[in-house]
Amino acid sequence: MDISLIQFMKERIEHTSTTFHRYLYNRIDWGRQMLGLVGPRGVGKTTMFLQYIKEHQSEQNMLYVSADYVYFSSHTLIDLADEFSREGGEYLFIDEIHKYSGWAQELKQIYDTHVDLKVAFTGSSVLDIIQGEADLSRRAPVYHLQGLSFREYLEMFKGIVVPTYSLEDILQHRVELPKGLERPLPLFKEYLRHGYYPFGDDVEFIMLLNQSVNLTMEVDIPQFANMTLSTSRKLKKLLAIISRSVPFKPVMDSLATMVGVSRNVLPDYFLYMEKAGIISQLRDATGGIRGLGKVDKVYLDNPNLAYILAGSEANIGNIRETFFYNQLRVHNDIIVSRISDFEINGVTFEVGGKSKGQKQIVEAKKGYVVKDDIEIGTSNIIPLWMFGLNY
Repeated sequence: MDISLIQFMKERIEHTSTTFHRYLYNRIDWGRQMLGLVGPRGVGKTTMFLQYIKEHQSEQNMLYVSADYVYFSSHTLIDLADEFSREGGEYLFIDEIHKYSGWAQELKQIYDTHVDLKVAFTGSSVLDIIQGEADLSRRAPVYHLQGLSFREYLEMFKGIVVPTYSLEDILQHRVELPKGLERPLPLFKEYLRHGYYPFGDDVEFIMLLNQSVNLTMEVDIPQFANMTLSTSRKLKKLLAIISRSVPFKPVMDSLATMVGVSRNVLPDYFLYMEKAGIISQLRDATGGIRGLGKVDKVYLDNPNLAYILAGSEANIGNIRETFFYNQLRVHNDIIVSRISDFEINGVTFEVGGKSKGQKQIVEAKKGYVVKDDIEIGTSNIIPLWMFGLNY
């Protein structure tokens, strides 16, 4: 085995902390012959793999590689798998596999020819993984990781351990404040600005997040969609319009005129940005299946992006709705409400500040008012921050 690969893995593992694990860590079936982990840039996929290796390398012969490593300029994934398997290798981790041309075909061949070798892969761009996911779906489950919940932020950055609460727990006022969280609101406001990404405590957070967005918009999406440079610029122009307007109901004709593209391509552009973790689209119930309904509203994906991209135009009402949608979509199917903001399993939610009234949910069979700037709730009034404990 190439010594440089071993050294590369050792260096990465040495700098990996195992004191905190993301919400997906214990839900992944690590014993599968093949699995994938995808999600937006910067949410911690690489760290999760390195943590697993660090905690289990004494039990199995493991190897971690990055698909853009110089080794692959003269070797294939199949070459690596063949050699690693001959030397008794048991678990191969391949990071950022979307940077390797023809990755899906080679993974399928590895799966079929090395039945005793376990393979796990990540993709920094969810777009390319989805492009090849159909071919691998029978072989490899693909897990989707999103950014930190408020609960995870509290544990990772503040050392405050809070259990996960189901939506029903939250609505039934079963949330108990642990020591250190007697005053959750200041911490919640911090989270909204820089707590969604694991690098949120970096002094260069704003620059790093802007770089991540630019790479997604200028590299990931254009490569996936085979866009020209001029089309890529139009995509960024569309994002700028969205950033100033969210949440909004997309009117394709006017947007197409503003961006300078055909209205027929706009739904694809929105879908690309959604899959890449830049925006999220709130749909209605017409599809009957999650994600198939008609798009009713468009949001930026998470509150951190809303503050970074909207800047001084960031609206607190939009931030609140963005947070609610972002945090609850992991475990719940959320659709637009006919009379209010959101609906989950027939339950209506109106999101607002502490002075928000009951008017919007009067017609609801079962409705809740979700209020920011309150620490505890009562009856059908629930504090907004508590929904950040759902995963």
